[in-house]
Amino acid sequence: MKVLILGGDGFCGWPTSLHLSQCGHDVVIVDNLSRRFIDVELEVESLTPIRPIHERLAVWKEHTGKEIGFVNLDLAHDYDRLLDLLMAERPDAVVNFAEQRAAPYSMRSPKAKRYTVDNNISGNHNLLCAIVESGLDIAVVHLGTMGVYGYGWTGTAPIPEGYLTVTVPTPDGELEREILHPANPGSVYHMTKTLDQLLFAFYAKNDGIRITDLHQGIVWGTQTPETALDERLINRFDYDGDYGTVLNRFIMQAAIGHPLTVHGTGGQTRAFIHIRDTVRCIEIALNNPPDCGDQVSVFNQVTETHRVRDLAKLISGLTGADVAYLPNPRKEAEENELNVTRERFLALGLDPTTLSEGLLEETRNIGAKYADRADRTKIVARSVWKAGMEVSPDL
Repeated sequence: MKVLILGGDGFCGWPTSLHLSQCGHDVVIVDNLSRRFIDVELEVESLTPIRPIHERLAVWKEHTGKEIGFVNLDLAHDYDRLLDLLMAERPDAVVNFAEQRAAPYSMRSPKAKRYTVDNNISGNHNLLCAIVESGLDIAVVHLGTMGVYGYGWTGTAPIPEGYLTVTVPTPDGELEREILHPANPGSVYHMTKTLDQLLFAFYAKNDGIRITDLHQGIVWGTQTPETALDERLINRFDYDGDYGTVLNRFIMQAAIGHPLTVHGTGGQTRAFIHIRDTVRCIEIALNNPPDCGDQVSVFNQVTETHRVRDLAKLISGLTGADVAYLPNPRKEAEENELNVTRERFLALGLDPTTLSEGLLEETRNIGAKYADRADRTKIVARSVWKAGMEVSPDL
């Protein structure tokens, strides 16, 4: 099938583009390269060396003989060009990764908050509106987040995949209804993902767009079989306080002898998935779209859950790194449980990569190999959730 990958130059988009191309799909990347500009803004680079997009695409063709197209387009502001692109390419599906993805960055400043809302919501709505205007039957796969459910208030009850059956008392008796699971975002970034859900529900109901929303856990790991073919194809590895996800940050910190930075008690339970499983989940979602007229299909894209302090202990035991408990810049519960329903991908054939299988590989082949590229001044988290909150001290 022909697939447009919006945000295909990014952390999840790049390996997904290569994976789908390798699987035989006709892939076109659509990206305004904004993540590269944010590197310039934050004055920090990926721990792994990232080559220019056209060099990446040329290297992929050199190794595989397969071509991936590229269009530089701002989804949030180039509506007419987006519509023209859909009409010209007539894709079977669109995968939307083109959203500012970091919760800390979204809380960094008023400018970052406004950018996150403008980019994520306008871009996503432009896509849905353009599909309707095009008149084409295009399936949409969107990368959401487990954070739409919130943390800390569900207790040990399992979080269902997107929808919750509720009982509504009425004068004539009780009625059962299925609703979107109540949203409880913990940052401006997570808030945009909850708003995405409402956009999807409306356009699926009103216009019959076939939409799959993937509520993904925290992605860890770097390489897929495709990105490992050549160092010039290597994926991003973010470790800074804004974009670095917790497990990748721990891997880098251990590699350079920096204490593992645990915020608060470390009792936050989070859901995780390896990047290799992310690309496989996208493929499964593309191969199993909902029918026209169906409600939005929601998958919890998660393979395992862990407390942050337990992850720190695991990596400390593996590498000998110290653990430092720092003030938490986020406004969140100190401890939470997280019981996640995740049967749909498993039923469709996902064979997940677990921490026990992939952690040593990441520590040796990424953290240790590229340790000399780390900027120690960018490690400690600086973004805070509320004015007056304490930021982490220097270590």
